[in-house]
Amino acid sequence: MTSDKGQVINMVNAILGKKLGMTQIFAENGDVIPVTVLKAGPCVVVQRKTSQSDGYDAAQLGLVELPPPRHVKKPIEGHFKKANANPVRFLREVRLAQDGGEVNVGDKVLVDVFAVNDLVDVVGTSKGHGFAGVQKRHHFGGGIGTHGSMFHRAPGGIGASAFPSRVTKGMRAAGHMGNAQVTTRNLRVVQVLADDNTLLVEGSVPGPQGGYVVVHKAKAPHK
Repeated sequence: MTSDKGQVINMVNAILGKKLGMTQIFAENGDVIPVTVLKAGPCVVVQRKTSQSDGYDAAQLGLVELPPPRHVKKPIEGHFKKANANPVRFLREVRLAQDGGEVNVGDKVLVDVFAVNDLVDVVGTSKGHGFAGVQKRHHFGGGIGTHGSMFHRAPGGIGASAFPSRVTKGMRAAGHMGNAQVTTRNLRVVQVLADDNTLLVEGSVPGPQGGYVVVHKAKAPHK
């Protein structure tokens, strides 16, 4: 369903945003609630995918930001010209709800697709920590620090020698830590500030301050 101004009412159950940081608010009973402040939208539908042409129903959303990106490659520029939209930095595809309605290219998605006490899943990119050892990356305990021990932060044995004579796939070891997609599930919406395109969710979300996130209604909400 779409309003006269092209705003999507109920078909799109997700929105793109940016993590602004964390704070705390007070509930009516005096409890302190830690919340993450998210700039959620406005978003515009850049591309529409249908079951007839693509095999599934989805919409490609773009997060509208000011100022817009200065340098855009020609293929991307043509993609936005086809949709009669201005280029954006952050694009993501979201599946559409199954309960009727129609979404068209150029429609707007605003933060009021969510309501207070809704449960949402937030997808972001975790903070990168570079190359990390097993104690930092996997919380290994390490060896003793006394009696002449030379085994402190080493990973220990990584497999048998005779059989199978190889390192088992999936062995926990030192390596790149963070900078991966992380989903935090079932966060409660505490406030929806439609005038400021802002969403307050209880708890923390992945990523640094200023990192991009995708907020969608919880796929498996707790009852």
